[in-house]
Amino acid sequence: MAETKPRASFSSLLLFFLVSPFTATASSAAYPTIPGTDDISDFDGFRDDGDFPLRREVYGGGKILDISHRYTTHMPSWGSNDGLGQFLWLPASMKNGSLANNSEMKLPTHTGTHVDAPGHVFDNYFDAGYDVDTLDLEVLNGPALLIDVPRHSNITAIVMKSLNIPKGVRRVLFRTLNTDRKLMFKPEFDTSYVGFTKDGAKWLIDNTDIKLVGIDYLSVAAYSDLIPSHHVFLESREIILVEGLKLDAILPGLYSVHCLPLRLLGAEGSPIRCILIK
Repeated sequence: MAETKPRASFSSLLLFFLVSPFTATASSAAYPTIPGTDDISDFDGFRDDGDFPLRREVYGGGKILDISHRYTTHMPSWGSNDGLGQFLWLPASMKNGSLANNSEMKLPTHTGTHVDAPGHVFDNYFDAGYDVDTLDLEVLNGPALLIDVPRHSNITAIVMKSLNIPKGVRRVLFRTLNTDRKLMFKPEFDTSYVGFTKDGAKWLIDNTDIKLVGIDYLSVAAYSDLIPSHHVFLESREIILVEGLKLDAILPGLYSVHCLPLRLLGAEGSPIRCILIK
């Protein structure tokens, strides 16, 4: 297994985002793709050489950290071996005579960095309207702990107990082996990702005050406990799950987290832009 990063001291920490006639998947020859949606595996995100605009991960002199994944055709998508594929089209192009460029987008709501609403796994909640527009923004914004979990297993009850997360902590971002393995940068969906087992989820519910659970792959729940773990987390409608976070190169510790989903009426999931502020 990959090496384990040092954990933060919790005692010291606590002292303180098909209207067009061109609906075919192939884009026009005049404008074959949207910049940044093709293969950017050779683009490090920091080039400023005149050929690309600067794409940043850190803002405000190092105080604002973007922990959302950039949407690309080769990012992982649930159950796909080939990544997300084309998700952005430019039916109205200035190069084809339009007065402005106007793009259209189509992608699963549980792709990339995203949030789950209770209707994701409870059909009665879905029918009752518990969608992403009903999620509590107070839970999605506020003090949060970024912690490293042991790399040898899923997040079980034993692992949760070992983390010694103090009472009063309401938002925790769990960095796992998924980050070490760079799973969110690989197109193939990988069922061996690390996530919560049912007993780990129940331990969190019963023994902590956590209301926001964040994790670094497409599901907070281990593949072997996929629906049972989601049921434990979402049954009360009090816990919000943020999945697919980009947590590499960030020190464990206390931050202010800010996550804003789209206001999608009737949707059980939404892409979400998340940042950390030191």
